[in-house]
Amino acid sequence: MSRRITSVVFAVPLLLAGFAASAQTPPRNVSAHRHPNLAAAQRLVDRAYQRVVDAQRANEFDLDGHAAHAKALLEQADAELKAAAQASNQNHR
Repeated sequence: MSRRITSVVFAVPLLLAGFAASAQTPPRNVSAHRHPNLAAAQRLVDRAYQRVVDAQRANEFDLDGHAAHAKALLEQADAELKAAAQASNQNHR
């Protein structure tokens, strides 16, 4: 029993470190020259994502999955901004 507890005590921090390492901000890939408003929105998404990562670290990742869900939604918003820029590029050649 104590061996199992010891394993858990050592495994949990390693698991959390793995999650932290895999937390990457969404890539900024909207041209600020062609789409200044969309690029600005993408920068704000990036800042929001980083603040969620900071909150996770500050709370030792004990946020009941809500922060991870927020990060997923921010990644989705980032993808939509890129899609909007691409649509604009196609419609206004």
